[in-house]
Amino acid sequence: MDNNIVKISDFDYDMPPALIAQTPIEPRDASRLLVINRASGALEHQHFRDIGEYLRPGDLLIANQSRVIPARLLGQRAETGGTVEVLLLAERKDLGPDYWETLVRPGRRLHEGSRLVFSHEALPHLVLNAEILQRTEAGGRIVRLSPAAGQSLSVRQLVEQLGRMPLPPYIHETLTDPERYQTVYARISGSAAAPTAGLHFTPGLLEHLRKQGVRVGFVTLHVGLDTFRPVECEDVSEHKMHSEEIELDAPTAELINETRKAGGRIVAVGTTSVRVLESVAGFYNGRVEPYQEATRLFITPGYRFQVVDAMITNFHLPRSTLLLLVSAFASKALIEQAYQEAMREHYRFFSFGDAMLIL
Repeated sequence: MDNNIVKISDFDYDMPPALIAQTPIEPRDASRLLVINRASGALEHQHFRDIGEYLRPGDLLIANQSRVIPARLLGQRAETGGTVEVLLLAERKDLGPDYWETLVRPGRRLHEGSRLVFSHEALPHLVLNAEILQRTEAGGRIVRLSPAAGQSLSVRQLVEQLGRMPLPPYIHETLTDPERYQTVYARISGSAAAPTAGLHFTPGLLEHLRKQGVRVGFVTLHVGLDTFRPVECEDVSEHKMHSEEIELDAPTAELINETRKAGGRIVAVGTTSVRVLESVAGFYNGRVEPYQEATRLFITPGYRFQVVDAMITNFHLPRSTLLLLVSAFASKALIEQAYQEAMREHYRFFSFGDAMLIL
């Protein structure tokens, strides 16, 4: 193999299952924070509530304001009554109203033309229909959702009523408060998974940082399929990145440009915010301007970052696109060292786990 090929097997690691956080910690900012200094290689153990000690007046936090939709729909096949599960990943307005890209189970039996019915025993008057239209390159399905005859609610309203929160498959505990899988600033619905680095912020911590002179801006990326699937090709350049909708508006672009001009740092809250910022810079030759469309940006070691100066992120799954992204930002060796240290110190991993601040 060519030495320049990035191999996914080099981004695998073993972790005791006991370290996978099953429930969110209370309060949100009581989670631990591993601070990584890229220049010196130093690692420090802190709590998330102390993050202000590492931020300076004039820094700008950029966070993803996407809100998770209750994207898991449990229902029956109209023809046979067999049980089905559909996970809504991304609305496909390019194909038509209420078209969605989805993952379906059982995949082998759900072919083009299959009709599905979703309802809830506690809400028998609400019924949502779906038709499977085609397969996707990534192994999912395009479905068209429609209210059953006589329904007054829209498809979106029915999904909100009938759907369940799409917790990752490694979480086995029931989430008693669905809002704990939302950031406190989530406001634009559309994600199939939470942008989890933001789960650690409380309104009080954000206010404290603002008083310290740290500004906060928001972008939107609706989290889709790549959160759920590992990279399966050994040569990561062969991995097909799923398209995700992003938006960076004019006031946020202005905040970013003002901050850069004044010498402040752009601190991305989560890999999704990183991908929005770096995608926009890629489209505009390094400049940050308003943008609303899709991105397929896949950041792997060797990528040159154009906007992001520091990053807040959780601990990521082995062989994932997110582990490749943080390894591109901090170096593979430093991330390996940080993960080994976090495991020794019994940090909590993945969606409801602890955080890292990479400076």
